Amino acid sequence: MTPTPRRQLLRRSISASLSLALAAFGTAAAVVLSSAPPAQAAGVPAPSPVAVPGRGATVPFKEQEAEYAATNGTLIGPNRLYGTLPSEASGRQAVTLDAVGEYVEFTLTAPANAMSFRYSLPDNAAGSGRDASIDVTVNGASPKAVPVTSKYGWYYGGYPFNNNPGDTNPHHFYDEARTMFGSTLAAGTKVRLQVSSTSASPSFTIDLADFEQVAAPTAKPSGALDVVSDFGADPTGDADSTAKIQAAVDAGKEQGKEVYIPQGTFQVRDHIVVDKVTLRGAGPWYSVLTGRDPSNRSKAVGVYGKYAKDGGSSDVTLKDFAIIGDIQERVDDDQVNAIGGALSDSTVDNIWMQHTKCGAWMDGPMDNLTIKNSRILDQTADGVNFHYGVTNSTVTNTFVRNSGDDGLAMWAENVPNVKNKFTFNTVVLPILANNIVTYGGKDITISDNVMSDTITNGGGLHIANRYPGVNSGQGTAVSGTTTAARNTLIRTGNNDFNWQFGVGAIWFSGLNEPINATINISDTEILDSSYAAIHLIEGATNGLHFNNIKIDGAGTYALQIQSPGTATFTNVVATHIAQSNPIHNCVGSGFEITRGTGNSGWYADPPACTGTWPDPVWTNGGVPQGGSGPTDPPTDPPTDPTDPPTDPPADTGNLAQGRTVTASSHADVYGASNAVDGSANTYWESANNAFPQTVTVDLGAAEAVKRLVLKLPPAAAWATRTQTLSVSGSTDNDTFNPLKASAGYTFDPSSGNKATVTLPGTSARYLRLSFTGNTGWPAAQLSEVEAYTTG
Repeated sequence: MTPTPRRQLLRRSISASLSLALAAFGTAAAVVLSSAPPAQAAGVPAPSPVAVPGRGATVPFKEQEAEYAATNGTLIGPNRLYGTLPSEASGRQAVTLDAVGEYVEFTLTAPANAMSFRYSLPDNAAGSGRDASIDVTVNGASPKAVPVTSKYGWYYGGYPFNNNPGDTNPHHFYDEARTMFGSTLAAGTKVRLQVSSTSASPSFTIDLADFEQVAAPTAKPSGALDVVSDFGADPTGDADSTAKIQAAVDAGKEQGKEVYIPQGTFQVRDHIVVDKVTLRGAGPWYSVLTGRDPSNRSKAVGVYGKYAKDGGSSDVTLKDFAIIGDIQERVDDDQVNAIGGALSDSTVDNIWMQHTKCGAWMDGPMDNLTIKNSRILDQTADGVNFHYGVTNSTVTNTFVRNSGDDGLAMWAENVPNVKNKFTFNTVVLPILANNIVTYGGKDITISDNVMSDTITNGGGLHIANRYPGVNSGQGTAVSGTTTAARNTLIRTGNNDFNWQFGVGAIWFSGLNEPINATINISDTEILDSSYAAIHLIEGATNGLHFNNIKIDGAGTYALQIQSPGTATFTNVVATHIAQSNPIHNCVGSGFEITRGTGNSGWYADPPACTGTWPDPVWTNGGVPQGGSGPTDPPTDPPTDPTDPPTDPPADTGNLAQGRTVTASSHADVYGASNAVDGSANTYWESANNAFPQTVTVDLGAAEAVKRLVLKLPPAAAWATRTQTLSVSGSTDNDTFNPLKASAGYTFDPSSGNKATVTLPGTSARYLRLSFTGNTGWPAAQLSEVEAYTTG
C-alpha cells in the first residue's frame, strides 16, 4: 500500500523534499507527453477471461491488460496473496505509476470512441478515500484529465468490513472509470494513461483498459413519455429528480406507454418503484441515474419492483441506461442495490450497474425474470442474488467484475429456488466468496460461463447446502438435477483466511445437511487453479458426475477430499498438478470413486493424507511465477501450458516475496506486508524512537539462504541513510540463531537505494532482521527484503 505524499516526503531529508517540490512546480509545464521512450511491461502471459470462444458474455469492448502495454511504470505481480495489489488485478498483474510523466500506453486493435479503465489509488489516512485525476492522451496530444477516486474501495477488518485503515486485512483496492473520446479513433491509435501530478495521489496502479465503439444515443420511441420534457426531471443532476421520474413511471403504467430517460445524469435519492411499465434510456453511456439521500444514507438510487409482501411487480422492462450509485460501505440491512424487489415476467436488458451495494438482489417469491446483456461493476456485495423463492429466472450474457461478494448467486432461503439458470456470463474478480454459486435449489443450470480470479474465501463454482434456510425439510436443499456444462474456470479458488487452507476451483459443501442429488459437471476446463481443482468439505456430497473435464494446472491437488461422497469420473484429464500425489483424501473409503474410461493424471491409490496443507505453486498459464514474460504479449492467451517442474527448482528466485511476515511494530499504514509485496515503492516502517525493531519472514520451508537484498524506495527524494541491523534464523520461529552480526548498511538513491547482506547458507525457515539504528529517520524502514539461495 503506497503511503500518502506527505508521509512519504517526511521520510526523506528536508533538502531532498525541497528539491522535489521545486522540481514539481518548476518543470511541470515542461513535461512532454510523447517523449518518454516506450517500453513493454513484459508481464507473465496469463489466460484472459474475455473472449473465450463460445463461452462467457459477448462483450462490446476489446480488453487490453496494462502488463502487456507500453509503459515506463513498474510491473507488479504476478501474486495471489490476499491483501496485495496484484492479487486483485486481472491476471494477478498490473502496472504502478508513481511519478510525473509515467504512463501506460495502449494501441487500439479496433476502432473505438470510448474507454473504461480499471485502476487503484491508495486510501487516505481517514479511510474516506482520495480524489485525483489522470491524463488520457491520444497519439501524444491533447490530454484530457479523467477523475479517479479511491472512495469506493479499501475495506478493512472482518465481515462485513469497515472503512478504518487502522484495522486489519485491507482489500477491495480497485475501481473503474470511463470516458468518451469525442470521436472514433482508428485501429493503431495510441491511447495513453499518464500521470501529470502526484499531489492528489502518490501513485496510480493501472490494471487494464476496455475500448469500445459506443453506438449513437437511442432516440425516444414514438409515443413514449419523456422524464425531462414531460415531467421536468433535471438532466444536469443538480436537482433531485426522484419524484419526477417516479411520476413519469406511474403515468407510463396508467397510460400503457413506455417511459424514456434521455441523455443526462439524473439525481435519484430513493427507489424508483416500477410495475407493468417499460423504462428505457438512450444507452448506458448516455442516460445515468445516480445519487443518495444526503441525510438518510440508507436511501439511495435504485430501480425496484414492489416487494413480494406488497404483491410484487410484473411485466417490467428496464433497458439501455446506467445506475451508478454512491455506496462507499457495506451495510447488509440497507436496500441500496441498483435493482431489487420482486420482478416477475420481467426483463433487465443492457443496464450498467456500478457503485451500488448489489447489482441486483431479487427477493422472491417471484418468477420468470431475465437479466441480460448487462454490466455489473464495483459492488460492495453480490453482483446478482436470486434470493427467497426465485423460479424460472435467468442471468445471461452479463459481465460481472469486482463484486464485493459472490458474483452471481442463488440462495434458496426458506422458499425453494427452482429451474433458474446462469448462462453465458463472464464473472471476474469477486473480492470475497465465489464467482458463481447456488446455495440450495432444484434443477439449477450453470453453463457456458467463464469464471476467473477468485480472491479469497471461495471458489469459481460452488454448489452447496450452506447458509440459513437451506434444508430438505423446506424443500430448499440442492435437489433434482444440477447441470454445470461447458464452463471455463481460470485462476479460481483461493485461500480461506478463516480456514487457513485452500478452497477448490469447483467445490461442494454439505454443511447444513448432505447433498443427495444428481450433479452433472461436464465439458469444462479448470485452468491454473490457485489451490485444488475439485474440493469437497463440510458434509457429504452424493451424486457427482464429472465427464469430459480438462484440469490444466492446480496449485496443490487435483482433488481435495475433506468430506464423504460419491462421484463418477469419465474422460477427466489432469496435467500440471503441483503435488506429486494428485489427491488429498483423509476420509478414505468414505469418498467413493467410480472411474470410467479416458481418465489420467488425477488418480492415486493410496491418496495423500498429510494433515498439513502445502503452499501452492502457481503457474500463470504455464510460466512459473517469477519467470520471464515475452517482450511482446501473445496475440492470443496461451491455452496449452508447457510443463512446469513437478517440484520447484532449488533456487526459485526471491524466496521472501509474498510470504507471511510479522514485525515488532509498524507506523500508520506502513505494515510489514509491504516488505514482501514485490514493490519497492511501498515500505514497512516501525514505530518511531523505539529501537530495537524486528521484521520476521516465514519462507514456508527451511532454505539455505546465502544472500539478502534490502531495499528502500528508489525515488531520488529519499536521502542517503545508514541502517544498523543484524540477521538471525530459526527453524521453529522460537529459537533464533545469529546468521549475521550487527553492522551498518548504507542505502544510497544514486545506486538504487539497496544493500546486500551475505549469509553463510545455514538452513532456516524464519529470517529475522533486527534494527538498532537509522541515520535518516528514527525508525526501521524497509520496502523489500529479498532472500536468495545463491551468493
